[in-house]
Amino acid sequence: MSTALYRKWRSQTFDEVVGQEHVTQTLKNALRDGRVAHAYLFAGPRGTGKTSTARILAKALNCTAPEAERPCNRCPTCQAITEGRMIDLIEIDAASNNSVDDIRELREKVGFRPSEGRYKIYIIDEVHMLSGSAFNALLKTLEEPPPHARFILATTEPHKIPATVISRCQRFDFRRIPASEIARHLQHIVEAEGFDAEPDALLMIARSAQGCMRDAVSLLDQMLSFGQDRVTLIQVQQVLGAVNTQTVGEFVAALAERNTAKGLQLIHRLVLDGASLSEFCQQVIEHLRGLMMLQMTNDPALLDDLPAETVQQMQVQAKQMDLTATLYAIKRFSAAINELKGGFQPQLPLELALIEVVQGEVRPATVSAAQEALTTPVAAKEQVSPQKPPKQPKAPDTAAAVSSPAEAPQLPDQATAEMLRRRWSEFQRLVKQQCGAKVLGALNSAKDTAVGKSTFVFAFTEQYAMVRDMVDTPQTREQLGHILQQMTGRPFQVVFQIGERAVLPNAPTVSVDNKTADALDPLVEYAIQDLGAQVMQAGHESESQQRLSNSSSERLS
Repeated sequence: MSTALYRKWRSQTFDEVVGQEHVTQTLKNALRDGRVAHAYLFAGPRGTGKTSTARILAKALNCTAPEAERPCNRCPTCQAITEGRMIDLIEIDAASNNSVDDIRELREKVGFRPSEGRYKIYIIDEVHMLSGSAFNALLKTLEEPPPHARFILATTEPHKIPATVISRCQRFDFRRIPASEIARHLQHIVEAEGFDAEPDALLMIARSAQGCMRDAVSLLDQMLSFGQDRVTLIQVQQVLGAVNTQTVGEFVAALAERNTAKGLQLIHRLVLDGASLSEFCQQVIEHLRGLMMLQMTNDPALLDDLPAETVQQMQVQAKQMDLTATLYAIKRFSAAINELKGGFQPQLPLELALIEVVQGEVRPATVSAAQEALTTPVAAKEQVSPQKPPKQPKAPDTAAAVSSPAEAPQLPDQATAEMLRRRWSEFQRLVKQQCGAKVLGALNSAKDTAVGKSTFVFAFTEQYAMVRDMVDTPQTREQLGHILQQMTGRPFQVVFQIGERAVLPNAPTVSVDNKTADALDPLVEYAIQDLGAQVMQAGHESESQQRLSNSSSERLS
């Protein structure tokens, strides 16, 4: 049975640990001077060598070779640790052994002397997973362990460890390994395994690992299992779902040239080819970061982990794009990565980011024609030109109202609204069957609805504007109109709006100053109630006015 490469090529000496010289050199000096601490805390990202360094330190403490050669990997103790059969090396996975009872069991056994080596070594991996009670039980043992015991704690999240534990350990922070060092180590593995690889392929593997050596070696193992003797850049791109650097360069060139059509065509081609849009977006951000570094420093040496031709292309594009545009593009595409995870149009967030970077962020106009048609009352429109007599509105045509609801007044249809409210579950079921679950989920996000004689309005708040855009298509509006016609027996036009309240197109409003026909004039009402006046026939108008005047004069005098 074959062994995975990351296990086969695990570092066995301090010199084989890649990219952590600040840790290995300190430990070697401590071994040389006899100043090894009783407890260490190894913190850092995954796959950077924490557990491997802990095992190497355990070898060095128990190695029987001369001090300058430790660990030798030849003595029985070193070989036992390498093969995982050393009794005095106890590795504990705190993710699954995190209770206080597990730590109490450790405390009971730590007092027994080692059976093979000079020291009993306890390696507690993912130590931040221990419970609070377990940490408290471990404190006294960490502070005053037996002289034959050494503790090495490893974690990827040191901020979750109590300060009382950290203060009892010597802390070493492992850093992410640079891509260039990972690529060199991968080249060494490829040569030792009898394979061949393109330098650009190894560099892409190293960059995709993001500083994690274990991920890089695992991906190389996958590439060596591809069935060919040579690892090529094309193979790596296929496995990662990445896009070749030429396409990424062309896309950024479209941004620099403000060529929206070219960028949209490239995205369409990527969708047809089945490329990973998230990976492509990350590559675009990385390319834009290179432009930003060149624009800020004009120092190509900062991009030494990139191919020379890519750096040359970036230098040309850095002169074509403005720094402000580059920074906005980085922010906009970074936001698009999270939006790419869902949606029935997966490429839409990427297309919107492209359009906004090239043409500027789309902002709603202060007052658009559509908004004016939806919000301006009919009475207000008639009072715009007071010199002209208002025209009598014609009886609305039903067909015209359905085809263009914004041109015909719409009154709320309370009866239909109540009927749809009672049958709303049926409406949801029909929407899910005919339009799909995504459209139903989008409609459930609507803030308000309004029902007119021939119009149904859905209103979405500003934060759901993108959801509104997803369903505001001719096909969806037609399907929803068909469903409403199926339920009500008459055609409906569906309208999607942005706002807190749904507004029917051209809905007439009544001003608060309007008076009904039967309402009395305030002066007449005052005269009747307070002055004792009487309302006479039209023929006696002058007499009644005279009486009102006389009565008013007497009351005021």
